Amino acid sequence: MSDTALPPVHSATDTILIVDFGSQVTQLIARRVREAGVYCEIVPFAKAMEGYERLDPRAVILSGSPASVTDENGPLAPDEILNSGRPIFGICYGEQVICHQMGGRVEPGDHREFGRAHLDIIDDCRLFHGFWAKGDAPQVWMSHGDRVTAIPPGFRVVATSPGAPFAAIADDERRIYAVQFHPEVVHTPEGARLISRFVHEVAGCKADWTMQAFREAEIARVRAQVGDGKVICGLSGGVDSSVVAVLLHEAIGDQLTCVFVDTGLMRAGEAEEVVTLFRDHYNIRLVHSDASDLFLDKLAGVTDPEQKRKIIGATFIDVFEKEAKAIGGADFLAQGTLYPDVIESVSFSGGPSVTIKSHHNVGGLPARMRMKLVEPLRELFKDEVRALGRELGLPAAFVGRHPFPGPGLAIRMPGDITAEKLDILRKADKIYLEEIRNAGLYDEIWQAFAVLLPVRTVGVMGDGRTYDQVCGLRAVTSVDGMTADSYPFEHAFLSRVATRIINEVKGINRVVYDITSKPPGTIEWE
Repeated sequence: MSDTALPPVHSATDTILIVDFGSQVTQLIARRVREAGVYCEIVPFAKAMEGYERLDPRAVILSGSPASVTDENGPLAPDEILNSGRPIFGICYGEQVICHQMGGRVEPGDHREFGRAHLDIIDDCRLFHGFWAKGDAPQVWMSHGDRVTAIPPGFRVVATSPGAPFAAIADDERRIYAVQFHPEVVHTPEGARLISRFVHEVAGCKADWTMQAFREAEIARVRAQVGDGKVICGLSGGVDSSVVAVLLHEAIGDQLTCVFVDTGLMRAGEAEEVVTLFRDHYNIRLVHSDASDLFLDKLAGVTDPEQKRKIIGATFIDVFEKEAKAIGGADFLAQGTLYPDVIESVSFSGGPSVTIKSHHNVGGLPARMRMKLVEPLRELFKDEVRALGRELGLPAAFVGRHPFPGPGLAIRMPGDITAEKLDILRKADKIYLEEIRNAGLYDEIWQAFAVLLPVRTVGVMGDGRTYDQVCGLRAVTSVDGMTADSYPFEHAFLSRVATRIINEVKGINRVVYDITSKPPGTIEWE
């Protein structure tokens, strides 16, 4: 087991530093940069110099913010970065920071410019060259209140908009560019291309951030970290823990043991699928702990969704810890922590605060079990985890599976939980997903599932009267799960699904479809 410092996963690649001033869409900047094949990291503005010195980036991007540079405590960028000679791209608030700190002027606006707008490209620059030309009017997305009223020495205006006379400014000599709009959001149709232009043509970064390169680098890092130690991994059957398991097995082989805690709250056939895939196909050491009866006993009579979550989490930890002790001697605990879980949130008035999410199945275990953490996915976004899964050879149907909540079917069953109701829900959910796949719609949908409602309704089947439960169907489209719209199924499809469920699942006599968007609703029901 090695205690030496590990090389950063990006050590052989060009890197972009993103300074976060508290924008709600800063993560989208990172996603666009990585989609361009360039590694990047987000750091809060208060730790910008620490991040700059640690990463030695080829270029820096300054994010948007709900703050105002005209406020006394408005967040600023380190002057050392602005004067570093590295290429800089300021986005919205980032443009205002550049102007405010480098000799221009920013003033509170008379009105906010929010929503779609069209630029007027009035001059060429290195950022636009071969992309946007003088006279073009590309659509962009604006969201700002303050406005630039004077630009710093050395800059010139290269684009305007009806609400922003300095919509884009450029200093080609110092390779500093700034825009008042948000190129990272999908509402700026060519925004991803603009960010790619900056990282490749302006900053000169190579497109070498690939899953093959990550796979090789991470395997080397795991081997260096673990040495000859033993690793235990909590395998939930979801994409994240599955990718962790396969990557670790490739890195350290039989030094890895996976523990699959079967809560009895999974979808139809999933427990068997997990055991078959990992024990039989990958030949990974796997402990299958069937604790379904224990979970049902603990959940008996519980209807509050938050209490359900706490019971499931605590019981999972108890079972996992018991199995880990039975294995004995593990030095490391592997977790499927992702990059969004470890990004520090920014409070632009009070400085950054760390908000590490604890929703992972094995959250809370490290302190109790006194093991070091192995987190091979902590550099990755969700879509990158799926790409890594494909790189590792996981079945496409497994890697592309819709998200499934940690508490499982327990939060798709408002009210009390029983074995009988779980059986009913599994059958309905299986039919629904079968029909979605048969229609070729599965990959168009972000998440689809059935919900068993705590409502009984009168029905007529044959010559008899029924008084059974209602099944709700949910399907949404989304980019990142932050917002979502209901999927616009054709009526004939929904009718076919409803007919199958009512005919084939005893205990359901009515089916409804949820058309609520997020917001105001959530994707899950509890």
